[in-house]
Amino acid sequence: MELMTTYTENNYPIIVGDEALHSLLKLTHYQHYIYIIDRRVMSEHSSKVNQLLLQPNLIFVVEAGESLKTLEQYTEIIEQILSAGITRRSVVMAVGGGSVGDFAGFIAATLLRGIDFIQIPTTILAHDSSVGGKTGLNSSAGKNLIGAFKRPAGVYYDLSFLTTLSYEEKLSGFAEVIKHAMLESVEQRQKLEQDVPSSSELNQLKNMDYWIMTGIRRKLEIVVADEFEHGVRSYLNLGHTLGHAIEFTHKIPHGHAIMIGLLYMEILSGRNPVLLLEWFKALRLPLPVFKDFHCYYDLMKKDKKNNDENIQFILLKDKPCMEHFTKEQLSEAFDSLMSLLGVDYDY
Repeated sequence: MELMTTYTENNYPIIVGDEALHSLLKLTHYQHYIYIIDRRVMSEHSSKVNQLLLQPNLIFVVEAGESLKTLEQYTEIIEQILSAGITRRSVVMAVGGGSVGDFAGFIAATLLRGIDFIQIPTTILAHDSSVGGKTGLNSSAGKNLIGAFKRPAGVYYDLSFLTTLSYEEKLSGFAEVIKHAMLESVEQRQKLEQDVPSSSELNQLKNMDYWIMTGIRRKLEIVVADEFEHGVRSYLNLGHTLGHAIEFTHKIPHGHAIMIGLLYMEILSGRNPVLLLEWFKALRLPLPVFKDFHCYYDLMKKDKKNNDENIQFILLKDKPCMEHFTKEQLSEAFDSLMSLLGVDYDY
């Protein structure tokens, strides 16, 4: 399956399926190939990864995860790249999930004021992060506060990488599939739930190729219309405002935090979250030991999209929309979320 983005210029291919990596091997016009590869992917898929290594190359095998996305890691790797004498006719190849793509993309965006960048996603989560051109690093103040917009020169997505994911990773990635379906319509979310009603179907990756392509198409519709997040692209933050704060606080997988954020969004939207929660229970969503609301509120205030007084949330009503909420409103909704989940939390 192949898509081509529909920007007014500088479009790139998105190739999904068994032939994706064969297409990648045709990219022989670069002077240097800089590979940033998830260590576990290299270990579990060494034969496949070695087949896609073009010459001459620099190879960096990294520990994936949010701990990769730091200025310290960035400085260490970019200095090694520069010492190798690479030119602007080089390309950065990201082989891994979302954190590897974010990190490698930021290197490409800043190296020699920008060189080409290719995404080779290996997780379900990366079906979202590999498309759209956001790159970034974390800081002590929060997630993705250091970053740049950088379109990839191509996305090559071989779904056989997904077979070695743990269930935790499958669920984390599936959260973004759920988000895209919810942004589409109530009917689309219901269809997704019918296809993947429980952890058993998700673990078997039932119909995942269809839903990954559906999610990619939905995201492309939005980012092509609003690449730099001045309007509708902010809808892709559905579930992410509280989700990012929970992820940063508890160091839990991204998608698990986003699923909690989606339940919170349902409450803020004035919708009944019970059916969504029942589905999440069937998917075996684990919950952290929640902290006091103020812990999350302080992190949400640091979000790039908020003003000093109120916090912006993307909601689902008749259609996606944006609203701002006071601290008191958000605290009340958080209490409702805790009651819904039936959990105690630290005061």
